[in-house]
Amino acid sequence: MDAFYASVELLRHPQLQGLPVVIGGSRRQTLTADPSPEPEGGWPTLKDYAGRGVITTATYPARALGVHSGMGLMKAALLAPDAILLPMDFDRYRHYSRLFKAAVARIAPVIEDRGIDEIYIDLTEVPGAQHATPDDALYGVRQVAAQLKQAVTDATGLTCSIGVTPNKLLSKLASDLDKPDGLTLLMLDDVPARLWPLPAQRINGIGPKAAIRLSELGVHTIGDLAQATLPWLAEHFGSRYGQWLHEAAHGIDDRPVVTWREPKSMSRETTFERNLHPRQDREALGALLTRLCEQVSSDLGRKGYVARTVGVKLRYEDFRIVTRSLTMPQPAQDAATLRLWAARSLKSIDLDTPLRLMGVKAEGLMLPGPDLHTPVAVQEPLPLFVSLGPA
Repeated sequence: MDAFYASVELLRHPQLQGLPVVIGGSRRQTLTADPSPEPEGGWPTLKDYAGRGVITTATYPARALGVHSGMGLMKAALLAPDAILLPMDFDRYRHYSRLFKAAVARIAPVIEDRGIDEIYIDLTEVPGAQHATPDDALYGVRQVAAQLKQAVTDATGLTCSIGVTPNKLLSKLASDLDKPDGLTLLMLDDVPARLWPLPAQRINGIGPKAAIRLSELGVHTIGDLAQATLPWLAEHFGSRYGQWLHEAAHGIDDRPVVTWREPKSMSRETTFERNLHPRQDREALGALLTRLCEQVSSDLGRKGYVARTVGVKLRYEDFRIVTRSLTMPQPAQDAATLRLWAARSLKSIDLDTPLRLMGVKAEGLMLPGPDLHTPVAVQEPLPLFVSLGPA
């Protein structure tokens, strides 16, 4: 989907079409009717923001000013001070995510879900996809792709970009080539001309550290990577990752479209607007821990899982990260039980240093059986952040 969160927000605020808009910083507290009028006092802008929030996504006019997802809002304000800043509304984004995936499934039901705004689709058995004309061997698949795009727009009012290729690695790359509202067909013969000039880090699977190492070795583009020999790549990156880099640069990927994948964990985290001290601000931190556990519990319930293990993640003011987890006596899903064991896992953590982030993760997921743990009876408000007794 094209700038998904931002595009959903523009349905609510159509008067902002064509303007630089950034989504992030906070969550929307109340839903508003469509279309939403301009708030009294005008739209909030990046220059008015103070805090540690980051950009979740941005419209394409905002991206043209140099801002992008994952960038701190304060840093973005230096590049685009007048960009409009809107809060996030994940309930609404999930609603539109379900709509676009259902629209695709009615045409091409073999789908691998890759998150709220992205899917892989196997077109092998879709009627008409293999049809060709004398002048266009890819006529059928082009028509099906156009049909998919139209179905998504009809269902959501939003646009998407599709990459049609022989495999998932190439499709991921191709779907980004002609955004927004793109439809790109790319075969293996097209790899040298279309992909080799691109930066190596455009390949999904080459992260920041690997990109830096490649650059240090003189490998800047996918074409540079394709010219590197397999022994040389294995020497610098290990045999397994070196083999993958070699194949990826040549567009080789034999992964199937996986229609179902068991999740390994579910987590939520939040970065604070200011540093919070575990003892001086323990009431505020306790409330945040409760909210995170409620969100994880809701995620588990929506997906139909219970968890064996719950843990916490803390980031100190100096950016050090510490994690702790405990296995519960019985698998659980309810927020109160998750909250109890998340707090207990904090007992072995240094709680004398200010914090900038906290997260909660549920692991060891399984489908609930008849012995699903009964919610613990905990009087509200739940105990403070650091005051629970021993497990």
